[in-house]
Amino acid sequence: MFAEDQKSRAGEAGPSEFEKLLSADLKAFKEGDIITGTVIEMTKDSVMIDVGYKSEGVVALREFRGEDGEVSIKVGDEVTVLLEKREDDHGYVRLSKSKADQYKVWDTLIEACENNTPVPGCITQRIKGGFYVDVNGVTAFLPGSQVDLKPVRNPDALIGQEFEFVVLKHNRRKNNVIISRRTILEKEREALREITLANLEEGALVEGLVKNITDYGAFLDLGGIDGLVHLTDLSWGKVSHPTQILNIGDTVTVKVLKYNKEDGKISLGLKQTKEDPWLSVGDKYEKGARVRGRVVNITDYGCFVELEQGL
Repeated sequence: MFAEDQKSRAGEAGPSEFEKLLSADLKAFKEGDIITGTVIEMTKDSVMIDVGYKSEGVVALREFRGEDGEVSIKVGDEVTVLLEKREDDHGYVRLSKSKADQYKVWDTLIEACENNTPVPGCITQRIKGGFYVDVNGVTAFLPGSQVDLKPVRNPDALIGQEFEFVVLKHNRRKNNVIISRRTILEKEREALREITLANLEEGALVEGLVKNITDYGAFLDLGGIDGLVHLTDLSWGKVSHPTQILNIGDTVTVKVLKYNKEDGKISLGLKQTKEDPWLSVGDKYEKGARVRGRVVNITDYGCFVELEQGL
């Protein structure tokens, strides 16, 4: 009789203990946790997922559709989701795949910031003070001063373009990320500058990109370092303004006339890459020969005629 009574008591205690264990298991998961589950059923608008609860979790089917509209999962697949609500009005565990994906991106952004690792992003919108950039689903702010090494002439042309950025600051709680492209460009420019300086010497012929033009000459980017072609070194002929010879964006070959390593100033010459026309004037023009030329200046005592550039 005593044994039967004990058996009866054990039978009554069983479900109670099970419920306690189940309750403890549920408490192990908190709303906002990232958990893994298995797809057990799919309907036309939702996905049922087993995450180890007493009831299944549900995720909207649209969260599994790619850009092409196709569903990217099937029954039996393991998926990572975020626990939004332990039980909704229908008794289901409310889950979200998109929010779990965003949490993963945040982890990547935080790690990238700590390790100074570039992340890819697409500029999506121009706003006051800068741009919005889509970094794997997270909207980051790109200040105007961090877009390029120099002011951007046509900011709207950047919309839709993809670049790499470094994360300057982040705040997950406020969903705030500040990024920079300039930092990457500065590092690339510094690396290029070291290579250029290692091979730079007076008398060398180098290639440069015209980046700025002034009344007294043109500044060329030689590869991480700038040099100046003075107005008098643009042509053997008479030049009143650099734009007669060069335009911003032109790529030209110039000669290094002087390189001051102490102050980093580099003087370049464009005309020096061509022969001085006066060196061969005796071979080209004989006394008494008839030639054609262009009148370039008229004075009280006569006219100056250009037979060729610089002569």
